[in-house]
Amino acid sequence: MPTRFPLFLHGRRFPQASIALATLLVLLGLPCRTFAAADLDACRELFLTGKYAECNALADQAIADNEYPEEWRELKINALLTLGRYADSLGALTNALTRHGSSIRIRLLGREVYQFNNQPERAKEMLREINELVTYRGWAYRDPPNMVVLGRTALLLGVDPKQVLEKLYDKAKTADPTLRDAYLASGELALGKHDYELAAKSFRDGLKRFPKDPEFHFGLARAFAPGERGPMVLALQAALKLNTNHIPSRLLLADHLIDAEEYEEAEQLLDLVQKVNPNHPEAWSYRAIIAHLRADTAAETKARANALKPWPTNPRVAHLIGQKLSLKYRFAEGAAAQRQALKFDPDYLPAKIQLAQDLLRLGEETEGWQLADEVYQKDGYDVSAFNLVTLKEAMGKFQTLTNQHFILRMGEREARIYGRAALALLERAHATLCTKYGLKLDRPVTVEIFPDQKDFAVRTFGMPGNPGYLGVCFGAVITANSPASQAAHPANWQAVLWHEFCHVVTLQLTKNKMPRWLSEGISVFEERQENPTWGQAMNARYRAMILEDDELTPIGDLSSAFMAPKTPLHLDFAYYQSSLVVEFLVGKFGIDSLKRILADLAKGTEINAAIAARTAPLDKLEPEFEAFARKRATDLAPGLDWTKPDGEIDLAAAPGMPRLRRALPKATTVGGTNSPTATNVVVAPLTTTNAPPKNPGAPPATPLVVAPVPPPPNVTTNSPNFYALTREAKELLAKKKWREATEPLKKLVTLHPTQTSPGNAYQLLALAYQRLNETALERETLARLAAISADAIDAYQRLMELGAKTNDWRAVSTNAARFLAVNPLLAPAHRHLARASEELGQTTEAIESYKTVLELDPPDAADAHYRLARLLHKTGDPAARQHALQAAEEAPRFREALSLLLEISAPKTPVKPPVKPPVKPPVKP
Repeated sequence: MPTRFPLFLHGRRFPQASIALATLLVLLGLPCRTFAAADLDACRELFLTGKYAECNALADQAIADNEYPEEWRELKINALLTLGRYADSLGALTNALTRHGSSIRIRLLGREVYQFNNQPERAKEMLREINELVTYRGWAYRDPPNMVVLGRTALLLGVDPKQVLEKLYDKAKTADPTLRDAYLASGELALGKHDYELAAKSFRDGLKRFPKDPEFHFGLARAFAPGERGPMVLALQAALKLNTNHIPSRLLLADHLIDAEEYEEAEQLLDLVQKVNPNHPEAWSYRAIIAHLRADTAAETKARANALKPWPTNPRVAHLIGQKLSLKYRFAEGAAAQRQALKFDPDYLPAKIQLAQDLLRLGEETEGWQLADEVYQKDGYDVSAFNLVTLKEAMGKFQTLTNQHFILRMGEREARIYGRAALALLERAHATLCTKYGLKLDRPVTVEIFPDQKDFAVRTFGMPGNPGYLGVCFGAVITANSPASQAAHPANWQAVLWHEFCHVVTLQLTKNKMPRWLSEGISVFEERQENPTWGQAMNARYRAMILEDDELTPIGDLSSAFMAPKTPLHLDFAYYQSSLVVEFLVGKFGIDSLKRILADLAKGTEINAAIAARTAPLDKLEPEFEAFARKRATDLAPGLDWTKPDGEIDLAAAPGMPRLRRALPKATTVGGTNSPTATNVVVAPLTTTNAPPKNPGAPPATPLVVAPVPPPPNVTTNSPNFYALTREAKELLAKKKWREATEPLKKLVTLHPTQTSPGNAYQLLALAYQRLNETALERETLARLAAISADAIDAYQRLMELGAKTNDWRAVSTNAARFLAVNPLLAPAHRHLARASEELGQTTEAIESYKTVLELDPPDAADAHYRLARLLHKTGDPAARQHALQAAEEAPRFREALSLLLEISAPKTPVKPPVKPPVKPPVKP
């Protein structure tokens, strides 16, 4: 959030300077007040500590006493601006320019004064006058404080930011390492270019020299704001401890609370801001945002009018409103606000790059890319613009697959390998979810799958980084990471796409007017409905968080669980709890009640009011849900003792941790961030574990009957302890006592049959059986794991191998399909699927699988070409000859391939129809 750093504080804060001036005046025989230097420092301190009225009064006294230093007039003008006394600041500026006619510092400050007195042309003249003064009197402005002022002016005039940083700010720091303003200006420049790491470094460097300066704490908070909300809040608290009236810090806290949907608390902070400055444009802008989100048109109109009252064409007002609406997924409304900002100021680049991002997220790509390029041409150092322009070039190589409902863009190679499978999965999601929720799409949904994680991050957030994300939905556009970008542990890409398309449905049904927790909860819930191995389910860690740690968040406050989770695990738990709430509501009140809630949200109804109207009052609902969640937790392995022995490592935590760590959340702006974060946009959860297999033939579930659940009973000392059994098994495995290890492991899988975390008891038991050469038991154990896990690729791989050895081609086919749902980019799984299809008489499937094998450059390409040629030959496809020839070229001594080539190439002898004997004429009697 941009802010104004008072110019009078931008110089050195050394009383020696004023003392030297006083000494000079005495030597010249001029009148001098010996307390001037001390008073000036005192006045500065009053401003820094938020005593603005007192600061103004002291400055008035000094000016009345004819004190010469221009800082007195700067202090007065800044105090008046901070207090919202804009008309008075104009009078003070006029007097200051009369006394200090060649001051560029007062002129730069005057630009803001004129803006807030609705004199935009005079504001521009201030910059022109600075430029003229420097042109004709450059020698007068070579001191470090004025170099920084020149740098700020140069940036406003469009000078190369790198030149400003290196030739003005850095030189000013070198000339005067204690120059406060140089650090602030450097940090501001980095924030303006969305380089948050550099900004944080600048503000940290400043804090080393000015630890009690609230502006540096606030600047650091701004650097943290896009991605690290915990440190941001701490930095703001530090700033407010030093200055309880620090308006920018309170506004940034209000911004944070709006993201968390804590509107009343945000309004309380705005009240505090407006006790200092009743006319603050950003405070009124935030009130307009809250009113808009509450669908209070009258209050929104009034707040917007008040925000624009001092400066009717202030582009920052519409830009801020639009930016916050976009963070609420309301990109169309956000884009409209940015267009309004650009009407006020066509060169306001923050609005232009935000509009570019909004349009790209809306699928309006032609204009979006054009705007990004315009920003890049005007400011090549804007990191977001540079990244987008670079991304556009990379995406130019993508292949596009389309049908009636989807535009799917992927890397060319990946499109050939699993593009059709992805399109088929999306089409199935469309048929299932649109029918279920009653949505008819009015245009195709764009889905972009990125083989390079950096490209995904730039397309999604405007910045590289954010490695914890799998997919993001903006309403009509989905972006996703390809399995190629997920290192050794890819997630189930089919589950990710299903999850994201569910967001398309719910966001479009509500016109993007829904809280994140509900959208995420429905998506995870619908994953489980489609495939119980997808989504999230109860596990050992979640059990502890519910029953032992009291981590459940009340339904009415669930949005807050996504804003500042203690750990990545707590964010995953927020996803899981949200899905449990949806499951609870659907089970108790039916799917139609959920659909009615979505319809109410589309009309602007607040979420808690919509839930209460369509289900039950929250004070009744929340205790019932807690009982439901606690029962789900106590039902997990009830025969196990979950008591953790003293000093024991928390082994129960492992089942809840995703393979790809989720990052802390952020309310991402157009600039994104280059620190690991999460976002307020809709994201697929990483954990996909622990659900029991679905029985396709089972009757529909009966409605839930929720009753209060008593506290879990004390586990007797005879109950097997999860930790003790796990420790015993691992110790025995480490000693290679395979037979002995099977006993505790068999108890674990019997008592806790839904465990699927890395290193789970199924994997360890299968390992023991493998070492004992008990293949049948190994296979049985892995099959149980494969049936309940969405991403157990090691188990799938081993089951394919064991099935092929015993000619169990059905099992090979099943596990190959499971493997390819996680990682479709490895040739062995495709080969297994091809061979199984071939053996099962599924010729079409076998042909497609062998073609895919060849796309992946297998080491035994000759065999793949041969088998494909044989299948094609059976169907009469002339391409058989080419593949047989390639098999022979790959392996010249491959006799079967040579024989097949001869058979295909042999001329066909036409078959003559049989000669019918002549028909004899009938003999007359």
